[in-house]
Amino acid sequence: MSVPIEDTYAEAFDGLYFRIIVTADDMWTLKRAAEDSTATPSSVIGRIEGGIERWVPRSETPDGRPGVILQFWNGIDERKPLDEIIRKFYREFSYRIRQDILVKPFTSVFDACPSPIGKIDTMELIGHCGDGYEWIENLYGREMIIVPIMVPDFKIERYLGYGRGVMGGNFWYMCRTKRAVLEAGRKALKSISQVKGVITPFDICSAGSKPETKFPEIGPTTNHPYCPSLKNKLGQESLVPEGVRYIPEIVINGLSLDAVKKAMKAGIKAASSVKGVAKISAGNYGGKLGKYKIYLRDLFP
Repeated sequence: MSVPIEDTYAEAFDGLYFRIIVTADDMWTLKRAAEDSTATPSSVIGRIEGGIERWVPRSETPDGRPGVILQFWNGIDERKPLDEIIRKFYREFSYRIRQDILVKPFTSVFDACPSPIGKIDTMELIGHCGDGYEWIENLYGREMIIVPIMVPDFKIERYLGYGRGVMGGNFWYMCRTKRAVLEAGRKALKSISQVKGVITPFDICSAGSKPETKFPEIGPTTNHPYCPSLKNKLGQESLVPEGVRYIPEIVINGLSLDAVKKAMKAGIKAASSVKGVAKISAGNYGGKLGKYKIYLRDLFP
């Protein structure tokens, strides 16, 4: 590639995920459910994050309606018991289902986890939205909870699997122009969307962070050495290359390390084809955050 790639690595880490299929009668409702439920990437502040993996044709959904595959993620803190992490993850996940999908007309939720390491019973925190009037039916070859609501009725598969995957794969595409930020980002996201099993929870992200902060009560704060507007103020501390005015980031979560690597490669290749992209780099924390180091140059042997 003509765009130089820095000899560095993206630092990724283990995470848990739910992978579901959501269906609806029409695409407008389906898009609202998908976008609303995945709109706030929050794992960096101790919540969960989600993303759209791909849109699914009627021929591939359990009930023959338009569908979408969504992923929801939670990081694994090795200092905490896994059962405790899963319990919190399920509760946070239930909020996304209850507040963003159940409330949309005629939606249904199905399990799509390919390699579950365990399952949760959705009756406890989602099914009981029926206030005890919910019931179970065997539909589409699956055990479904029917939750009576005022626009009848919400359906969700009773047992949803959760798996273990990789979070935080990323790359930076350093740009000279504002136009390159959006054009390269959109091209990268389109290429990444062709890779099975990955999501980009932030899409084009303007705000790369760092673990060290002067304000721990609000969590990670700006990665100041890479802020172009601070270049003159920071002097030699600034790490922004000459001529670079924007440093967007694309973050990738995937069902496997291989899927994350494929997505990074596809995204970098696409972004590098756009005029105004000056350099490719990545975010890492010196190995403090995660056990996976994905070296950029290894992606292009």
